[in-house]
Amino acid sequence: MGVSAKQSVSAQGSSAVPGIRYGVLGGVSFTHMLNDMMQSLILAIYPLLQDDFDLSFLQVGLITLTFQLTASLLQPWVGYLADRRPAPYSLPVGMSATLFGLILLAHAPSYPVLLLAAGMVGIGSAVFHPESARVARMASGGRYGFAQSIFQIGGNVGQALGPLAAAWFVLGQGRTSVAWFALAALLAIIVLLQVSGWYSRNAAAARRRQLADAPVMIKSRARVFRILAILLVLCFSKFIYMASISTYYEFYLMHHFGVSLYSAQVHLFVFLGAVAVGTMIGGPIGDRIGRKLVIWVSILGVAPFTLLLPHVGLTATGILSAVIGILLASAFPAIIVYAQDLMPNRIGAVSGLFYGFSFGLGGIGAAGLGLLADRYSIEFVYQVCAWLPLLGLFAVFLPRLRPGGKKPPGAAERTDIDNAPDAAQTV
Repeated sequence: MGVSAKQSVSAQGSSAVPGIRYGVLGGVSFTHMLNDMMQSLILAIYPLLQDDFDLSFLQVGLITLTFQLTASLLQPWVGYLADRRPAPYSLPVGMSATLFGLILLAHAPSYPVLLLAAGMVGIGSAVFHPESARVARMASGGRYGFAQSIFQIGGNVGQALGPLAAAWFVLGQGRTSVAWFALAALLAIIVLLQVSGWYSRNAAAARRRQLADAPVMIKSRARVFRILAILLVLCFSKFIYMASISTYYEFYLMHHFGVSLYSAQVHLFVFLGAVAVGTMIGGPIGDRIGRKLVIWVSILGVAPFTLLLPHVGLTATGILSAVIGILLASAFPAIIVYAQDLMPNRIGAVSGLFYGFSFGLGGIGAAGLGLLADRYSIEFVYQVCAWLPLLGLFAVFLPRLRPGGKKPPGAAERTDIDNAPDAAQTV
């Protein structure tokens, strides 16, 4: 494709999808909040489910396993199919599965029906994440990191709201009150119908634009897979450590320092607030200085703080956990956009892969770390996890796919792999 042809394609895409579409971006972020709130609500009402059905801990764990397997394993396939044949209105259809799952959960007469309800909510999540991540990129106006941060912050807020909703409403009213949260799913469906209409009208233009924004691509499939493997290793480091904090931080503080449950909850709230800040700043910084540098600093740069955390007092622990939360959370928007830049023709598949992988890692990590804590101690968990950020050294093998800062109009994009033997101009 010649320069003039590229400029023509870029102009067509830019005129069809000009600048950042804040309304669309706000819509997918808002529905992300509702989606993740409904997901975390299920986890928060486990005590109710255990009492209603006389469940063992194994049966409780199987509910989580059912939900996480459907949500994590289906996401890459949903994204892959949508890459081959775009389905804009799959978003409200997927949210309908969540709505049905919540109603089923509220009125389930037996344990197998509970598992079916959890699976339906997982299916809704599997459809939502890869396609809404695609819409966020479409609505970004070229500021891909900023758009991913806005999209992801909705999920962070939703995860925090779920337990609060359970404490304030469901635990006092009983399991059947979960059905009222189907109204949140219905609201999400209404918003997603508007988002899907915009998606349908702009899908072709957005595809032209994303191809014009990636004039140099890696044509070696083996090298692409190696880079994806490195990104997944970095995600492993991040999400296993995050699981150690989100699941066991309160237990660590109460056991190690003898603080009250209230004090431990305040510390956890500070950490979750820091995660929200990190998510918000990671994408825009990556737009300006480059994704690779953000990934490098966010994961490897947090290692001194994680290594120090098990050996300091309570005040320093609170400060270090906030720093760790900001740094680690800033990595994921950059990782997602980096992977999307790597495979611009497979936005849905690659988004589904990383969202699904991260979701599954959280559950597997929590279970594995729980076994370590039972066998040894909760302090041992943090001593072991402290070394995980050193896996960030693998970031040195990532090529720099997108320069920092804004391109001048008409300027050609270049990458650090322009002269690599397995890089070629797209045609």
